[in-house]
Amino acid sequence: MSRFALVFFAALVSNSALAPFDAQDAAFAGVLLAQGGQDRQAVVRLTLADAINRGFENSHRLAEIRAREEGARAAAKTVELSRLPIVSASAGYTRTNHVQEFFVPQPNGNRLVVYPDIPDNIVTRVGFQWPIFTSGRADALERAAAAEASAVASEIETARADLRFEIIRAYWAAVTARETVRVLEESAARVQAQLTDARQRFQVGLIPPNEVSSLEAQRSREQAQFIEARNLLQAAQIDLQRLIGAERGTVIELSDSLDRQYLTPKTTDVSALIASAMESRPERQTLSLRLGGLEARQQAVQANNKPSISAAGGVDYANPNPRIFPRKGEWQGSWEVGVNVNWNFFDFGRTKSQLAEAAAAVTATRARIAELDSVISADVEQRLLDVESSEAVARATADAIKSAAEARRIVADRFAAGVATSTDVLVAQVALLESELARTRALASQRLAEARLERTVGKW
Repeated sequence: MSRFALVFFAALVSNSALAPFDAQDAAFAGVLLAQGGQDRQAVVRLTLADAINRGFENSHRLAEIRAREEGARAAAKTVELSRLPIVSASAGYTRTNHVQEFFVPQPNGNRLVVYPDIPDNIVTRVGFQWPIFTSGRADALERAAAAEASAVASEIETARADLRFEIIRAYWAAVTARETVRVLEESAARVQAQLTDARQRFQVGLIPPNEVSSLEAQRSREQAQFIEARNLLQAAQIDLQRLIGAERGTVIELSDSLDRQYLTPKTTDVSALIASAMESRPERQTLSLRLGGLEARQQAVQANNKPSISAAGGVDYANPNPRIFPRKGEWQGSWEVGVNVNWNFFDFGRTKSQLAEAAAAVTATRARIAELDSVISADVEQRLLDVESSEAVARATADAIKSAAEARRIVADRFAAGVATSTDVLVAQVALLESELARTRALASQRLAEARLERTVGKW
């Protein structure tokens, strides 16, 4: 349980003799005790950097893309090896029916068997195929496969950047909820102390009952806000647990504060930031790599109607060997080597259609890159404006807290002197609470605006 919750709970108990410990007091104390019960569990302390590193280590999304990269690299290696010869070995056995031998009588009275009856046929062969010349098709396919592998690798950087932003968003959401809970705990302690004092004054007839009712209503409103903030904190921690791969039920203690100093970009030149973003954004690099691969595939399709040359050959060792005449029922060897030329000079428009498909894919990718460039350009300008606005709001809320705290102090002094009512104190208390909550929200917005700017310019 936090120090403020303990103070508040102790104040409730210590003042029970002067003011009844009613159902609302018990409910609010129970909420604080339930919240504090989590502190007795094993906790994991995390800075923002720790959360990001754990997210990278345990991300299923990144693991999936890494596996896809391995597959793309293997595919590129397969295309590269297709330029080398293929050596194969085969063997077979065939049983045929008996046939009438065909023979030729010889002058010496012997017979020359031209086609003997050999029902058992065994063939073994070692052969090779080697594409010698493909009119550039093999080179183009190799470049396309390598570009796709590089594009998938670039997708990992895109996923890392997206995951980093999600973790930052979840982390600051949890910090914001935690700070909101802290502010409400402090306010609850002040309201309870004021309510106890008001009840004492009411008992001796110094104030009317409506002032006690107003304070009780304010306490109920803050109780509802506290429960909502506590649930938002738990929801944010559940989201953070998922992103960093923590086990269900792990209590995360967040180390970084919303008040941390932010390092502004080295330059505020919009044109320079846009140029840097277009060069650094991993999703644009992915599209550029895919464009190169599609252009290479387009070149490969163009080579379909060009001639290709390949070499082939092999060694046969068979019984009987069908290449040797006349056939004999004995093991005999033979070999052959040849060069083949293939030219699909007319295919009824198949290559033309494939080329049109490839050209359309290239055009579409170029359009996507142009669209992404326009989005990046607009995003950089908008994110800079968001950072500027959030910084201004954060400064304004800091001034508002100072003003509200001073106003509450003056009203409290006036109330103690008997020249201000408890309603005046309540109004000042509500103003201070709203200023503190606004400050928390403003700092959270500032941290998210900074993270969005970093993601937009491709800083990570």
